[in-house]
Amino acid sequence: MNSNIFRAYDIRGIFGIDFQPKDFYRIARAYADRFQPQTVALGHDVRESSPQLWKQAGDGLQDAGVDVLNLGQISTDMLYFAVARYQTDGGITISASHNPAPYNGMKLVRGHALPISSDTGLFDVRDAIKSDCRFEKQDTCKRGTLQTRPFLDAYLVHLRSFVDLQQLSEKRIVINANSGLAGQVAERLLAETPIQVCARLFIDPDGTFAQIPAGRPDPLRPENRGLTIQAVQQTGADLAVAWDADADRCFFFDEEGEFVEGCYITALLAEHLLQKKGNGIIIFDPRAVWAVEAAVKTANGTPILNRCGHSFIKTRMQETDALFAGEASGHYYFRDNFYADNGMIPLLLMLEHLSATKISLAESVNRFRTNYPVSGEINFAFESRDHILNTIEAVRHALCCWGNHPCIEIPVDGLSVRFFANSRSHALEDLGLGSWRFNLRESNTEPLLRLNVEAVGCEELLVEKTEMLNGMLTKFGGKRDTKFRWEIGDV
Repeated sequence: MNSNIFRAYDIRGIFGIDFQPKDFYRIARAYADRFQPQTVALGHDVRESSPQLWKQAGDGLQDAGVDVLNLGQISTDMLYFAVARYQTDGGITISASHNPAPYNGMKLVRGHALPISSDTGLFDVRDAIKSDCRFEKQDTCKRGTLQTRPFLDAYLVHLRSFVDLQQLSEKRIVINANSGLAGQVAERLLAETPIQVCARLFIDPDGTFAQIPAGRPDPLRPENRGLTIQAVQQTGADLAVAWDADADRCFFFDEEGEFVEGCYITALLAEHLLQKKGNGIIIFDPRAVWAVEAAVKTANGTPILNRCGHSFIKTRMQETDALFAGEASGHYYFRDNFYADNGMIPLLLMLEHLSATKISLAESVNRFRTNYPVSGEINFAFESRDHILNTIEAVRHALCCWGNHPCIEIPVDGLSVRFFANSRSHALEDLGLGSWRFNLRESNTEPLLRLNVEAVGCEELLVEKTEMLNGMLTKFGGKRDTKFRWEIGDV
């Protein structure tokens, strides 16, 4: 087993190359040894390799004397619900989220859906396996049990508690499930509401992802948006929503078919929830921050910047009792959802917002697009992780030659730098036309360097600075594998 499959907040690698099925037995045994659970909820995503990996993990848990609650085929956000709802001591889902079909992995939690990351025991599990710990099987009489409990109806009741479905106005929407479970859940969720699904894309579960562009069930990638955009334009829908394969992330398209960046959705949902709940803490990641900072402060909330990744976000939410958190990657977290992320609640809240304000999604977010244009996430592949880290340092050392008053932010996740048009004021409200910012960080889930750029009120400046950074990263050996949105017209 390649020990590098243990990432910052989950386990992920290529099936049959980085790990074999028997390795998931060992991981489950090490998890049980480290956290000593009595009952663990266990589910898996739609990938073809997932059922056999689920079986190995289940055997490992049972052989350790742990009772297993069989969740079957699930979305990742269902795991968090089941662990909290049925008060199990932990949970595991077999999934590689948005990665192509050859990948697989695990997300692990403790009781109350508390995440397990590199900081909270995930590397202890890795190290126990690396040290070749021997995991003896329990006597038959001490082996854990396996129970199945249907929970979809309870999950739907929980989701519906976030909005008054009777107050929703008529909307026509496009849904794209990217061959995961989201489409089937959304259909059940919106039944008996005024919401009409006017086009359905990839709603039948298919773990091969053979029909998805490039086989990557990830709407964050621009090349994976074209069919959704086309469906909106052909049907005249009010909006579209797409999910990644394990359905814990969601993405929106407005009535023109234009993709809405995650930072703008975070800003909009933060405003909406602060209006509903009063003041509160809003947590967001460092990829693109200015729209969120402005929206939260205007709505009398408290903005807090935090490291990317579901386990780090959830931990910070619990520490601060935050109302809501959002990531540019499409993860949205809610205090009333056990501080966990969920792919369906944002859709319900968006429909509630549009129904209450009686304006379109484009009208809701165009102020953010105009005031704080962003590049979206741009990925660069390098030969090795050392090459990625060396490139980040090379960019850091080059800053002194760039002018325009660079200010390196306190490290949160990667390298974040702000360039101020007004050298005498660094306050958000005084940034001024000509200010811009970038975040450069190593991916925690793929061997990539990720770039995000944002500017104040000037799309031309954004394009100029993004292409400048692209040239630098290419010079250092990076191979860009994401098209600029202005190269493809967002189609």
